[in-house]
Amino acid sequence: MKITIDDHQVLEYQGAGSLKDALLSIDKSLLKIYIAARRAGSDERIDFHQALEAEAEVELIPWDSAEAAWVYRHSMSHVMAQAVRRLFPNVKLAIGPAIDDGFYYDIDADTPFTPDDLVKIEKEMKRVVKENHKFERIEVSRAEAESMIGADDDYKKEILADLGSDETLTFYRDGDFTDLCRGPHMLSTGQVKHYKLLSVAGAYWRGDESRKMLQRIYGTAFATREALDHRLAMIEEAKKRDHRVLGRQLQLFHIDEEVGQGLVLWTPNGAIVREELQTFITAELRRQGYQTVFTPHIGKLDLYRKSGHFPYYQESQYPPLIQSDYLNGLASDGCSCSDLSNAVKEGAIDGYLLKPMNCPHHIKIYSSQPRSYRDLPVRLSEFGTVYRWEQSGEIGGMTRVRGFTQDDAHLFCIEDQLHEELLGCLEIVRIIFTTLGMEDYRVRVGLRDTDSGKYVGEPEKWDQAEGACREAAATLGVPYTEEVGEAAFYGPKIDFIVRDVVGREWQLGTIQVDYNLPERFGLEYAGADGQMHRPVMIHRAPFGSMERFVGVLIEHFAGAFPTWLAPTQAVVLPIGEGHAEYAANVQTALKEIGIRSELLADNTLNYRIRYAQTQKVPYMLVMGDREMAEGKVAVRLRSGENVEPMPIDDFVALISDKVKTRSPTLM
Repeated sequence: MKITIDDHQVLEYQGAGSLKDALLSIDKSLLKIYIAARRAGSDERIDFHQALEAEAEVELIPWDSAEAAWVYRHSMSHVMAQAVRRLFPNVKLAIGPAIDDGFYYDIDADTPFTPDDLVKIEKEMKRVVKENHKFERIEVSRAEAESMIGADDDYKKEILADLGSDETLTFYRDGDFTDLCRGPHMLSTGQVKHYKLLSVAGAYWRGDESRKMLQRIYGTAFATREALDHRLAMIEEAKKRDHRVLGRQLQLFHIDEEVGQGLVLWTPNGAIVREELQTFITAELRRQGYQTVFTPHIGKLDLYRKSGHFPYYQESQYPPLIQSDYLNGLASDGCSCSDLSNAVKEGAIDGYLLKPMNCPHHIKIYSSQPRSYRDLPVRLSEFGTVYRWEQSGEIGGMTRVRGFTQDDAHLFCIEDQLHEELLGCLEIVRIIFTTLGMEDYRVRVGLRDTDSGKYVGEPEKWDQAEGACREAAATLGVPYTEEVGEAAFYGPKIDFIVRDVVGREWQLGTIQVDYNLPERFGLEYAGADGQMHRPVMIHRAPFGSMERFVGVLIEHFAGAFPTWLAPTQAVVLPIGEGHAEYAANVQTALKEIGIRSELLADNTLNYRIRYAQTQKVPYMLVMGDREMAEGKVAVRLRSGENVEPMPIDDFVALISDKVKTRSPTLM
């Protein structure tokens, strides 16, 4: 057995057996430095309990690596389930995986868990950790597995039924707790002492709304106290920045149950932020030669059948719209709902669909007139609203919605123009992120999975498209990863994953290369050789969803937008009634140069200042006898900092410059 440590040193162990036995034989101190291993050349994680063949080659995973967290957090989900079972013996356990920054376990309990219950469970987890039970891997046949699962453990039975009949099944036992599990796990329950239960939420079994709602207890764990404290501090910071809370406080958006879940109502303040972003990106699009178009919110089903969006993404789309008189005729003929559904899928019945994508509409605009190589590239852009049927349990604020507007564009170009056009798309993304200070991001190149039947088109065209994406991503100067299976069904893509100020990642902008939809729709242009050719198509949306982008932006700035984005950029605060006329003149001067301002004269000055600060207004202009006599304004920043009084013209020049340059600073 060959065991690699520190990426280069190779240890050898004669014979087969568990890694624990091998490391005990070589140097038992290694068990404190490393938590698990992976098979050489693969992503398969192996714990120290698993028996390995004599010729196995593995690489050890150190405790201080990010990969180690997946092992010990999964182990802590078992510790949590063990504690729950001790306190609530009648619950049924479902699944308990590790996730980014934590773990959870889905549990079927007769009564909802309360915050007090979480305190009790955490206390019982402390006992399990202190008892330091060894994790034991148990490999069994299917018959043995069935006998080990309790008669009323419905969820474990269902999981077992889904597993292959010929594979060896595994359980893990620690003390009085045994669970059906593949692993991997750490050596014992006492190895991680730094954990915290965070919350409980509802979760449908297997994400299916037709199945029972379970209770999902979330927790997190870290190898050190310092790391746990840092994470808990980030969680508290995230709560302060929650866009749903700030959205209400700053009156940016509203979601109303009578309108519908996941359908955002942009209120006047939020509309200002959105309009400013649209104006910003539109100026860049004009500079690059884009043309604006507008398309309807619905389209015929046959259009989406042709593009492939129906039925490829049917489960995430709103039901087709079929004319009522046609439906009535079918009903009178004895047509059932399932008959109708099948007829729609098979194309025997046409209707309309709330558009899930803008691209088929833009394709039809391209094909509406003859095109020559001299016309290309054609760049069509639209702030187009699309609709997706997201599961209700996945909807949240503005970041996961059912109706959203994309800053969408589709470029039709000659193959020789592809690289340059991709660079133009990347430039727009870079400008957006730089202007908004969102410079902590990574790039993901989504490739097809050659073993999947999801993807359409010729392999050689996919190779060309994937090569173009790799080449373009390499120009960004930031690390990028290639992820198989992340491509759209029609082509590979470049996604931008932004890390926010509390460490969470959001997929925002995307760029996709597509040889297949032009083929499906028979798009053409007349080449210089007099022959007809297929254009290559680029799909791109730098903001992605405007709703998601603004939601992330609210949290990024904690609601304190830079001056150019702030719904109210300045408030004018006369100290007393005798200063009202002067204050009105100041506000008029601001309005004349397009500054969004408010005159606040009611209530005490301190109250008005506090109100302006809670609304995150960048500048507060206070004026009394002295300011009025000298033609000045006393400037107070939303941070609470006071600036020396300055002439009105100087302040007008200052705020104008901050807006014009889209500066992130106030002074």
